[in-house]
Amino acid sequence: MNKHFAFILALLAFSLGFSNLTAQEKQAYKVGLVGFYNLENLFDTIDDPLKNDQEFLPEGLNQWNTEKYTTKLHNMAYAISTIGTDISPDGVAVLGMSEMENRTVLEDLVAQPELADRHYQVVHYDSPDRRGVDVGLIYNPKYFKMTSSKSYRTVVPNDPEFITRDQLLVSGMFDGEPMHFIVMHWPSRFGGEKRSLPGRVAAATLCRHIADSILREDANAKIIMMGDYNDYPDNKSVTEYLRASGDMKDLRDGEFFNPMYELHKKGYGTNYFRDVPGVLDQTVITPGLLPTDYSTYQFKVAKVHNKEFLKQHGGRYNGYPFRTFAGGVWMGGYSDHFPVYVILLKKA
Repeated sequence: MNKHFAFILALLAFSLGFSNLTAQEKQAYKVGLVGFYNLENLFDTIDDPLKNDQEFLPEGLNQWNTEKYTTKLHNMAYAISTIGTDISPDGVAVLGMSEMENRTVLEDLVAQPELADRHYQVVHYDSPDRRGVDVGLIYNPKYFKMTSSKSYRTVVPNDPEFITRDQLLVSGMFDGEPMHFIVMHWPSRFGGEKRSLPGRVAAATLCRHIADSILREDANAKIIMMGDYNDYPDNKSVTEYLRASGDMKDLRDGEFFNPMYELHKKGYGTNYFRDVPGVLDQTVITPGLLPTDYSTYQFKVAKVHNKEFLKQHGGRYNGYPFRTFAGGVWMGGYSDHFPVYVILLKKA
């Protein structure tokens, strides 16, 4: 049996979804969940002179106080605790995140009762972002053992004043297999999509550089590039500069696979802009994770975790993510983004 035919069989075998497998078949596979969540401004209440946190202080615009901070922590912890639990009772093993002020808020987050028994470990570096937010990652040591981490600075050529969130590389052993995670929050579309595009092109170029440096050492390396791209799967920052394609069956040499492309085409949304849903939050993978025989961890499917409790119900924004603030008004919700995750399977 040639590899191409085996690949097609693997696709057909799992086309109905993991939830449709028999109990015996489910027992035959290990499940690994890797996700990403934009936390929408998880700030503490303490003034940091090195951060642009004025809006999130008790006397600031949002009147950010201990009660609101505690509510935000509880909400985010509960949301994270539910990701993928219909597939794996332990939930997400590795979760990249964006829009947190510092390491302390992540440590407060994983200490919440909803998450404490998973013993999540925190990886975080401070970024130079103008809004004072960073990217980070948490992982369950039951499934992942970190061996190294590094933060990378995004630079736009000929624009020395440009600053944005750093990109985070975390490498280690995922249930005994080498795996790498790149966590990102690409520059926003502030000022217009075209005008702001060079920042996202620079971010895509940096991500590609990080991944290529790993692939030079191991051509079959398993890398998951996750984050809030602030662009959609069919935008050229993703397709031309990161070189991520939505066609798993016909990837060209050097291309990565973007499983969020199909979800975007079908009208799913991780975020809404002017009443239009779109997939800004993406998980791009290298060919080493594409399904063949599932003798090692391989990609099964990508999901948007858009449970009803994470949605706003009623009114103009019905169906949108139920966010913390809207129009400067405290909503007491979760985030303006839905989490996303991928399911990895391996024969037990």
